Amino acid sequence: MNIIRTTAMELSAVPAIAYKQKLATGGSGIKIQRMDVDASAMFTIDRRTGEATPYGPYDTELFPNEAILEARELTAGLPYTARGKIKVTVTEHTTPTEDVLDTDADKIDMVDSPEYAALIARYSDESGKLNYALMNKDFIQFASKSTVVGQMVAERASSDEILAYVVGNRAIQLTGRKENLSEQEIAGLIETLDEINPRSAFKELNLHIRQLLSRSK
Repeated sequence: MNIIRTTAMELSAVPAIAYKQKLATGGSGIKIQRMDVDASAMFTIDRRTGEATPYGPYDTELFPNEAILEARELTAGLPYTARGKIKVTVTEHTTPTEDVLDTDADKIDMVDSPEYAALIARYSDESGKLNYALMNKDFIQFASKSTVVGQMVAERASSDEILAYVVGNRAIQLTGRKENLSEQEIAGLIETLDEINPRSAFKELNLHIRQLLSRSK
C-alpha cells in the first residue's frame, strides 16, 4: 500500500536514510531508518517552527541530534508523492528498495492530482525542492492582476477565501482544466503544499493579501 512521502535521502551523519511523510493523524513527520542495524525513529514536525519532536522512544546513540538535523534539512522542501514503503535489508552492503507501487491505492489529498503535479513541476528547483520564493512571487502577480481578487478585497472577503481562490485558479491555469476545483480539492492542495514547508508555503502571499485588505479599509 502506498504512503504519501518524499524521496528517501541518505544521511552522512550516520548510515541511515530519511524521508518525510504525511501522517494519518494529520501533519507530517520524518522517519529515519538505519541501514546497518534494524532500527528506526519517527519525529513529528511542528508546522509553525519546523522543529522535530520524537514520536515515541528511540535510541539516541543510533539517532544523534546531528542526524535528526540533517534529516530535517535534506527533506525540507521536497514534494510528496504516493510511494511504496521502504524496505531495508540489513547486510554488509545495505541498499534501500521501495515496495512495488499499488496502483489501486486510495488517493490521499491532492498528491496524485494533475494540479499538484503542475505546481510541483512549475516551481521546483534543480534539486527537486519547491522554490517557495518563485511560487509566492507568481501567485502575488496573479493576485495583483486578477479583477476577481480585487472584487473580493472590495467586498471584504476573508484572507483564507482569497488564498483559496488564488491557489485554486492558478493551478487550473497551469493544467488547462476547464472546470473549477471543489472547495475540498483546493483545501487539500493548500494543506499538502503547506506541509512541505512547515514555516508556511504561502507566507509572502498571505502577507500580500493582508496588505490588500488593509488598504481597502
